[in-house]
Amino acid sequence: MGFRGIIAALSMALSVVGAWGQTVVVHPARIDDVLANPGMGIQTFQRFNGDPLNSGTAWSEEGPTGPPASVSGPPDFPPSTIAYCRWFWATLEPAKGDIRWGILDRALQEAARHGQTLAIRLMPYDQKHPLPEWYRQSGARRANPEGQPVWEPDFADPLYLKHWGALVHEAGRRYNGDPRLDAVDISSVGYWGEGWSDYMPPFEHQKKLIDIWFEAFPSTPLLMNFDQPEGLRYGTGKGAGWRFDCLGDLRQNWSHMLDFYPLQIVRAGVDDVWRRAPVSFETCWVPEYWKQHGWDANYILNEALRWHVSSLNIKSSAIPADWKRIFEEFQKRMGYRFELRRIEYPRQVRAGSDALFRMWWVNAGVAPVYRPYSLALSFHGARDGSAELPADIRKWLPGDTLVEENIAIPDLPPGQYRVRTALLDKRTGKPAIALAIAGKTPDGWYDLGEITVLAKETGR
Repeated sequence: MGFRGIIAALSMALSVVGAWGQTVVVHPARIDDVLANPGMGIQTFQRFNGDPLNSGTAWSEEGPTGPPASVSGPPDFPPSTIAYCRWFWATLEPAKGDIRWGILDRALQEAARHGQTLAIRLMPYDQKHPLPEWYRQSGARRANPEGQPVWEPDFADPLYLKHWGALVHEAGRRYNGDPRLDAVDISSVGYWGEGWSDYMPPFEHQKKLIDIWFEAFPSTPLLMNFDQPEGLRYGTGKGAGWRFDCLGDLRQNWSHMLDFYPLQIVRAGVDDVWRRAPVSFETCWVPEYWKQHGWDANYILNEALRWHVSSLNIKSSAIPADWKRIFEEFQKRMGYRFELRRIEYPRQVRAGSDALFRMWWVNAGVAPVYRPYSLALSFHGARDGSAELPADIRKWLPGDTLVEENIAIPDLPPGQYRVRTALLDKRTGKPAIALAIAGKTPDGWYDLGEITVLAKETGR
């Protein structure tokens, strides 16, 4: 959209002049688009933006280990800012100490190439992917009897903590704080690294297996798996967010949605965790499976919103055609959604002086943003200048926020300028978050209105 088009779009906004023509008040026009923003939204699973979707109701638990699949055309899938991938221990460390870090390196590179960050889980084992043979032959204790189809470890065995902890520690040494990494699942016990098994250890051992993740990833968001209430309470108490993996299950007699999740959230005391750390879900089966079984998608997704979801893994499966509108409305409310409803500023400012800017923001989503971004104003004209406002947008919970600050007007030549705003990536200094208002310019800023910059006062 060219500059004239931007101004035309802004004609929908109400702009009035304050008393005596001294201030300008602008009410930006809101938009109803689905916004693809960092750290939130529908995730891709074991693949990346633009990769082919899984067929029907099937999916794979095996994360990508080689070059991406060829693509014949763009899939019918929402734009995604997070790729979620997970790998089994035996895949990552087939021989003791021989860790295939190239798998994770490639996934991080692919995610970045596709405009995504990467969320990961390192998984011990499942029914089809046993623990590494070298570990099973190391003298480690087995919890279940010989002859059972799955070799289940004794999670209280010091060898388990030693060898699994070594993998986690080395992963943290390589990837902690990597800006390409969105989040890491805390996964040490149970199938898939989740907190359920026929042979769970006493909590003192669970605690040690949780602590290794906090030691390894002090600068990366962590997500605590949901099933064991003591572990869930402990991990979130140390600062982790939480996730569960069976959103949508509405089976008769007993279901996760009606008989487990709502109760566990309250019993574990994690109902307010969303205020400071993310909540992420994964579908039970896939949306097409819900449809085949007559489950109510509106109820399911509204419960996710009520639990303050920021991201959802639907296993890179197609959304049923007649449910696309439901999912679009869901995406407009999940995570954060920032609307600038009003800005008031002086009609004229003097270069090099301070001026009061008042902004009314609304977070129309169900959660805050969890990484820091900078709120900035720019003055766009003969020469551009900008100023950052001292606002911590991580505190913008759902609802209203006022930002009223005297800002230093840049030392600009006299003339007419356009006031613009953006939420900037602190590393790059570039606009990073799409706002739910009209007026977005090609460089990612949002045009708000005109201001006159007067010449800087000279000393007497």
